[in-house]
Amino acid sequence: MAEEEFSAVNLAPSYAFVVMTVNKNPGIQAGELAEIMMLTPSTVSRLVEKLEKQHLVKKHTEGRNTLIYPTSKSVEINEAIKAAWDKLYQRYVNILGEEKARQLTGDVYQSALKMGAH
Repeated sequence: MAEEEFSAVNLAPSYAFVVMTVNKNPGIQAGELAEIMMLTPSTVSRLVEKLEKQHLVKKHTEGRNTLIYPTSKSVEINEAIKAAWDKLYQRYVNILGEEKARQLTGDVYQSALKMGAH
């Protein structure tokens, strides 16, 4: 379902999440982005490199830190990305009902936090 909803912005959900996060936090450090996404730094580097090729983010290195910034293109599609997330959530609601959809979202989030702690 997620792939279907995000096809509207020609991004996989993980890429869309990176774009939204960078748009919200211009100049975010790559390591912080990895923590937020609960991914390894090397995985985030690959995601960012692909987004750079699509002109959706740009990297800037300051000493040992790699900072990631949005581009005008990423800012332009930000609302469409948010709409895709909303449509995905609404699909969950339509299938599961509001209460179960909220519970699922909360359970997935809590599980991710626990897995990130180990």
